Amino acid sequence: MIRPCANTDLQAMEAVINEAAQAYREVIPADCWHEPYMTGSALKTEIEAGVNFWGWDEAGTLVGVMGIQHVRDVTLIRHAYVRTTYQGRGIGSALLRFLADRATGPLLVRTWAAAVWAIRFYERHGFRLVSPAEKDRLLSTYWSIPSRQKETSVVLVSTRASLDQLKCSHRTRWTSTRF
Repeated sequence: MIRPCANTDLQAMEAVINEAAQAYREVIPADCWHEPYMTGSALKTEIEAGVNFWGWDEAGTLVGVMGIQHVRDVTLIRHAYVRTTYQGRGIGSALLRFLADRATGPLLVRTWAAAVWAIRFYERHGFRLVSPAEKDRLLSTYWSIPSRQKETSVVLVSTRASLDQLKCSHRTRWTSTRF
C-alpha cells in the first residue's frame, strides 16, 4: 500500500495535501495561510528541491502522502498529510515508520507550534520537541522558510538521534550553506 509517488500523482498529491491542510486553517497565522495551501507549482518546487514523496495507495487511490528530504547530515520529514476520511486508520503512522527506516542521519520534523495534534502525533512516534534556541538553529540550518514561519514553528527530533550528535556532525562535516 505504500509506494513512491510519481509525476502522474501530482494532482492527487495536491488534492490530498490541500484537503488535509484545512485542519491547519485555524492554527496557522492568518498572514501565513493561503488558498490553496499548496499549489501544483509549489509542489513541483518541493520535489525539485529534493523532497521525495511516498504515498498510501488504497485500491488505486492516493489517500496519504509524506515526503522525505536528505539535507546535509540529517533527514527531514516533510508534508505529512492524510485525507480526512482516512485519518485515524494508522496511515500516517505507517508512512512515518516507512520513511524513518530510510533516514540517513538524524530525523527531524518541523510543524506549526499551534498544531498540538501534529506535535502529539510525532511525540507518540518517538520524537521530542527541541528547545526554542535549538529550533532556531535547526530551522536556519536545514530549512529555507520565511522568518515568520520560523517564529511560529517547532522542530522535533527523533529520539533515535541526540542533539549532541546533530551539533557535532553539523560542525565537523558541513558548511553553513542553506538548502
